[in-house]
Amino acid sequence: MSELATVGIDLAKSVFQVHGVDENGRIFARRQLRRSQLLAFFQKRPRCLIGMEACAGAHDWGRRLQELGHDVRLMPPSYVKPYVKRGKTDAADAAAICEAVTRPSMRFVAIKSEACSSVLVLHRTRDFLVRQRTQIGNAIRAHMTEFGIIAAKGAQNVDRLKEQLDRLPEVARMPVSLLFDQLAETNKRIERLTDEIEETHAQNETSQRLATIPGVGMLTATIIAATTPDVDNFDCARDYAAWLGLTPKPHSTGGKQKVGRISKMGNRYIRRLLYLGAMAQIMLRCRLKREPGPDWLSSMLMRKKTKVVAIALAHRMARTIFAVLRDGSRYKPQATAA
Repeated sequence: MSELATVGIDLAKSVFQVHGVDENGRIFARRQLRRSQLLAFFQKRPRCLIGMEACAGAHDWGRRLQELGHDVRLMPPSYVKPYVKRGKTDAADAAAICEAVTRPSMRFVAIKSEACSSVLVLHRTRDFLVRQRTQIGNAIRAHMTEFGIIAAKGAQNVDRLKEQLDRLPEVARMPVSLLFDQLAETNKRIERLTDEIEETHAQNETSQRLATIPGVGMLTATIIAATTPDVDNFDCARDYAAWLGLTPKPHSTGGKQKVGRISKMGNRYIRRLLYLGAMAQIMLRCRLKREPGPDWLSSMLMRKKTKVVAIALAHRMARTIFAVLRDGSRYKPQATAA
């Protein structure tokens, strides 16, 4: 009797589409399952290969199905789309997932543990509140500018506007005061989340090793330790940098190759943190050493624009991160000196 060999699951909130084939590729199961029925369905089945798109809830379902003994693999949705034959239906998506998961050239997303997912929630919540803080500060500046009250650039200068609340008309004073209260509360929440991330950093050995790299701070180290899969999935450091979107986007046709700007693929949050870390190194170099030196960074600053150099430096930081993760050691300056 044939058994399920490969299964594709199209995830959803309540109704899941399952498409399964046997070892000969013949369709064995094609049905819809409610959320409460999914685990019960696979509990009765022997070990099989299960493919899913890496979307909301995929890591949780991956962990649950792995506990049942199945081989679960997650794939980027953009890599699954070419296997959809025609139309956009749940059944067609499940069939495409079932076919894509068996391709030898397919790239998979590592299933994150609950600890890693928790760290990601910390970072995403903090980043969300930081954006809210910026919005509140901009709203305060805009409202007070209507009455001729301005302040210098920078989030640190928004609080100075509070000292001039008395200059506002009585009707406008109350809503702007509420915005200042919301800004103060948002700052407290950001500080609380930052303290939680610092505590996580102190307990994570991988994060502490990453923090020894120049330009990699506590935020960058913790998010990379939680997000980056096993570096053995990458052939070299450049592949890891490409995964982060820090390599030029190639385009070739008719034997002519053209290299454009960076691809900006992958995790935007990590890429932004690496860029900010690179800019911090450049600013520190400009403050401490005005005359150009013989090293790579100084020579690049003489030939290229600052932001271009920052991207190149972020790329080098990503390659160094790969080496630290691969070797399981701390950063060694002499190993990466130009």
